[in-house]
Amino acid sequence: MNPYISIFIVFIYFCFILWISYLSSRKSDTTDFYRGGNKSPWWVVAFGMIGTTLSGVTFISVPGWVSSPAKMTYFSVILGNFVGYLLIAHILLPLYYKLNLTSIYTYIEERFGFRAYKTSAVLFLLSKTIGASFRLFIVTLVLQITICTPLHIPYAVNALFCIFIIWAYTFKGGIKAIVWTDLVQTFFLIFAILFTLFSIQQTLGFSFQETLESIRHSSQFQIFDFENPWNNPNNFFKQFIAGIFIAIVMTGLDQDMMQKNLSLQNIREAKKNFLTFSFMSIPVCFIFMCLGVLFFIYMNQTNIPIPEKTDSIYPMLATQYLSTTTGILFMLGVIAAAFSSANSALIAMTTSFTVDIYGIKEKTEVKKKKIRFYTHIGNALLIACVMIAFNSFNNESVVYAIFKFAGYTYGPLLGLFFVGILLKIRVYDRAIPFISALSILLTISIDHYSSELLNGYRFGFEILLVNGFLTIIGLLLCRKKENNFLH
Repeated sequence: MNPYISIFIVFIYFCFILWISYLSSRKSDTTDFYRGGNKSPWWVVAFGMIGTTLSGVTFISVPGWVSSPAKMTYFSVILGNFVGYLLIAHILLPLYYKLNLTSIYTYIEERFGFRAYKTSAVLFLLSKTIGASFRLFIVTLVLQITICTPLHIPYAVNALFCIFIIWAYTFKGGIKAIVWTDLVQTFFLIFAILFTLFSIQQTLGFSFQETLESIRHSSQFQIFDFENPWNNPNNFFKQFIAGIFIAIVMTGLDQDMMQKNLSLQNIREAKKNFLTFSFMSIPVCFIFMCLGVLFFIYMNQTNIPIPEKTDSIYPMLATQYLSTTTGILFMLGVIAAAFSSANSALIAMTTSFTVDIYGIKEKTEVKKKKIRFYTHIGNALLIACVMIAFNSFNNESVVYAIFKFAGYTYGPLLGLFFVGILLKIRVYDRAIPFISALSILLTISIDHYSSELLNGYRFGFEILLVNGFLTIIGLLLCRKKENNFLH
């Protein structure tokens, strides 16, 4: 691909997103930044949430996973996610609206105390900083290879430019700007996937019916795996159950994912939005995996060797083998996926720091606006610095290890909300930071030594349950004895 054409297309896309942000937030005030004045249309939020959940990592990785031994078994996680989303809609959303929360971690303060509240906010900020940086880092690597390296632009400029664009269209409008720009970006990423499917179909000379038949009869078209549940990471039951809790923790207990839901007018609108998003996410993810099967068929018929790193399949085919239009739309799709994930993360980090860590409740409106501005730009620079640090490691395993560590921090949140909502106990507040830290350390150790201790068993997504369970045990051990912990 010609880097000058690519940079022109990307520039036009960024200008379009900035224009959408300006139109949606030109009349915003300070309070609109966090909850959009509770005027977000539910259908816009529902469609945009697809883009938020499908980060740039998912956009690149999911089609590649299908060409690996895992085949389409990730769909078991998607079905589990759907059940988790239903639980969020009927348990967590009513709770958040009943308490009229801006930050969902305020609930932890009301339930357990000040230290628990600060601990939950710090855990969120740590995981979100690493997670958002990692997801945006993967996408900037694509831009670095296709645009920046041919033009001799250093990676640091690439990272700072991308995070500046995100900051520029979110610093004023906040969640209101996110809601409308995510609508546009979700459209681009879905259109990119559909166009790629069409492009491969045309290249292979298949009709639509022949494409469906070739996908269905492919050896990679295996959706469910019921074999050997003990040490098989792709087993349906392990993936399905893990998918339920992944959705609960990484959506229902995540300020990033819930903030847009809290910008709706009332609980009825929020439920309608969330259920619509839940149903829409299933076919969209299924299309992603069908694209992966078609990649496998295409590479076999054209004698293209499958690369060792399956994450590189989609970028390689889109930019080197398929049409220029497909390559451009791939770039726009992956940028849209990454930006729709990173922009909401930046807003959520700003919200959590100003509300949960700094505390702006008693400040004047002028002071609130000033604190929010500096926090927002500080978080943007922090994400850029972490991305530059990732690039300097020059070691993929190190970067993935750091990203995996960020996932461990969700376990204590699962334990805190589980005990807080379902059990009538009071816990010694001062013990909760230590319980959370110990739970994370024990989970890392269990995950590392599981193969030796459990006769070859390797944890997959279900390690999250172990983490949450350890936190629950710690909370029960540190409960105040005068309370009965059963309803």
